[in-house]
Amino acid sequence: MIAAVTPGPNNVMLTTTGLNFGVRRGIPHLLGICIGFPVMLALIGLGFGTLFQVYPLLHDAIKVVGILYLLFLAWKIATTRGGGGAASQSKPINFWQAAAFQWVNAKAWIMGSSALAAYTTLDGNFFLQVAIICLSFAIITLPCAGIWLVFGAGLQRFLHNPLHLRRFNIAMALLLVASIVPVVIDLVSKLHPE
Repeated sequence: MIAAVTPGPNNVMLTTTGLNFGVRRGIPHLLGICIGFPVMLALIGLGFGTLFQVYPLLHDAIKVVGILYLLFLAWKIATTRGGGGAASQSKPINFWQAAAFQWVNAKAWIMGSSALAAYTTLDGNFFLQVAIICLSFAIITLPCAGIWLVFGAGLQRFLHNPLHLRRFNIAMALLLVASIVPVVIDLVSKLHPE
């Protein structure tokens, strides 16, 4: 629950979606996270983790793609106008984009691999344990991430001024960029070990 409710790229983007498009138009984004993350977690538990251990360059390549995608999303957030007329000109993140985003989300990888390492044992039914973890995340993520979507929509009452809305979007974009700093540091340290 703590992992799902704390700030991270998904929750920053959900807040921005709620503010700019409202709860109803943000539901596909929310569901993409709630379903995409457990699917990613299941695939990691069923063997992708081993694939990345054998081919660590593949994992690094996914990180680079993730960094570039996050920068694109930050730009999209910073330039979103939101509100009535502008909402029809731009679109919120859809279900498939949110589900695919989990594969490049550093926080999702950390949460997922930590949960699999901490809550599975090799002497038990590993696949059942993975299924229980995935189901738990699917159930817990909906209300925890949903709070951020509703929070963003609630901000609509306070951010009527287009200048304030623009500043908020830029601040959220900068938070999203800040969330990739640890991933960039990790990649740079691998390229230039001391």
